[in-house]
This record gives sequence, C-alpha cells and structure tokens, in this order.
Amino acid sequence: MHKPHPLLSIVIPTLNEAENLPALLVDLEKQQNIMLEVIVADGGSTDATQLIAESAGAVFVNARRGRGAQMNAAAVLATGEYFLFLHADSRIDDLNLLSIAIKAVIEEQHGNNLIAGHFCLRFMRSSTRNAMAYRYAEEKSTFNRVNTTNGDQGLLLSAEFFRRLGGFDETMPFMEDQRIAEKIRAEGKWIKLPGYLKTSARRFEAEGFHRRYILMSMMMGLHCVGETEFFARAPGVYQTQQETGKLFLSPFFALIWRMIRQDWGVSGSIRVFYRLGRYIRQNSWQMFFFIDVCMRPLLGAGRYPFLNFHDRVIAPCTNFKVYNALVGALCFIWFMGVLATFFRIVDFMGQSKPSSRGAI
Repeated sequence: MHKPHPLLSIVIPTLNEAENLPALLVDLEKQQNIMLEVIVADGGSTDATQLIAESAGAVFVNARRGRGAQMNAAAVLATGEYFLFLHADSRIDDLNLLSIAIKAVIEEQHGNNLIAGHFCLRFMRSSTRNAMAYRYAEEKSTFNRVNTTNGDQGLLLSAEFFRRLGGFDETMPFMEDQRIAEKIRAEGKWIKLPGYLKTSARRFEAEGFHRRYILMSMMMGLHCVGETEFFARAPGVYQTQQETGKLFLSPFFALIWRMIRQDWGVSGSIRVFYRLGRYIRQNSWQMFFFIDVCMRPLLGAGRYPFLNFHDRVIAPCTNFKVYNALVGALCFIWFMGVLATFFRIVDFMGQSKPSSRGAI
C-alpha cells in the first residue's frame, strides 16, 4: 500500500545533541491533526544523537558540518509539501502548534507561495538573572523587521519557496539563518505564526548574556557591511553549544584593531565605520523599542509609543548621509574606545583560569 506523503517535513540540524534532542522529538510525536516526517541532519556527532533520532523513528542524515550544509542535505530527502527548520534545543507546549501554523501560512498565500513564517520565542532559563534583557529578546521576536528573524524562531515555508531561494547559504558554518531571512524578506513575505516556541538560554547563560549580545551585534554589523574577513580570521567567533563557557571579548576587539591597522588603513576604516553607521542608524529603532520594554509594567502589553515615535519622527529626520558619518564615529568611539578598553581590563582580571573562549 502506498504511504501518503507528509504535509510537513521537520528538519533538525544536530551536533552532539543527545541531551536536548529527545525532548523535542517527544514534543513532535505528540503533535495532533497533522502528518509530518522528522529528519535529523547531523554534522558529525560523537554522542548518542543518531541512536536517539533513529529510535524515535526520525530519518538520520550525515552531512558536512555546518548548519546550512546539514539542513540543505536534509531538505534534499524531505518529501513534505512544507518544511519547518527547528533547532534541537527547541520545545513545543501546544499540541496543535504545527497544524495551526501550517493553516496560517496557507491562508496567507492567496495564490502567492512566497510566504515564510516564524514563531515568537520564550526562553527556558535556569536563573532569574537578566529578566529585562530576556524580555527584550522575546518581544523583539514578535516583529518582522530587518535583522530580527533567526533560526531559534523556526523557519516554516513551502518546499517550492525553499528551492526557489536556493536553500541555505553554506559559505560559513553559522549565520545561515540571517542570510536566508533577509533573502526571504527581499523576495517574499514574513509572517508571525500563532503560538510560540520555547528555546534554551544555555548559550546566554554559559557565555554571559551581555557578552554574547555584544558579540552578536559585532557579528551582525560586520556581516551586513560585507566585512566577512573578520569571520575567516576569528574561528572562535561562534562556538558549538557544547564548547561554550565564559565568553572573553577582548580577542575579538584586538582582531578588529589589527584589521584597522593592517587591512583597512585610515581611509578604509572610515569607509567601514561609515557603513556601520548606516547599519546602526537603520536599526536605531531598537533603542526606542527597548525603552518600551523597560516601561512595560506601566504601558501594558502590546503598546510601543517610543517605537512609534521613532518610526514617525526620528527615522525620517535622520535619513541623511551626515547621520551615517556621525553614528559611525560614535560607533568607533563606543566599540573601539570604551568597550574594547573595558573588556581588555575585565577579561585580563577574569583569566586567572585558562579558557579557550574567544580564542582567535
């Protein structure tokens, strides 16, 4: 008897995820009112990841290490009409989350198949520290603005749209989610899916929330202005989950200083920080959004007066080249003056015990 094709193919990239994968596989098995297949795309695990995946009935695929390459390899074998890419440390509370999500995408299509959806996030934390910062990150995941969509939120789209996009970019072993997210934004449309995904805060907790966020901002900025040489020369910029520990930022600032002196020079550095100024100005809404999040107890849920003020007043008034130069100069002073000096001191004080975190 012919086995019907699943409506949805779930793709999970893994690398030594024996600790987290079982819970997600159980959540997927409990999903109701939808036919799905689960494909685990592995990048060379040495733990029990393969045994766990196959014991749960998932298809196990060996692939070249790197999330983009792993997910592309799985997508070749996927038979569903729709694909959902999930991280292994995701959790699902709602038994109907996926059936409702598929319905939302289908209803949005209206003959246009260029629709992709993402979920809102809720962090699973072992500590109550940095509650405001986590609330900021969770609320930001509700938006569809540029550079706010990442792999933790899940990526749901039709197989046809995924193939049209050419799959994930495999040129780097990370940030494949950011690259496909902006490609989707350029060629199609993002929607926020009903419900939420839970995701582990383990990386933030291990490395330090603010340290990880600062490094993420540096990575996003340099990536968006095309300075990918930074990633080639900083192989420790993104450790695997199992390798994470306290994150030392001083080596990354030191690398940028070397690039300023040896690669960019004076004129090149001015061009780089001008482009960074433009990138920061385009994302200046996040500062106003943060004020709204801080005032959430007073404002109530779903209200963003400061963000609206930015969009209506600040953004139109600062959309000029002179502001790119001004913000670029402030960016240089803040990152390469204040933060670089600060972390050089505190990292030196904190390195009484050897650590490889942040090694260049």
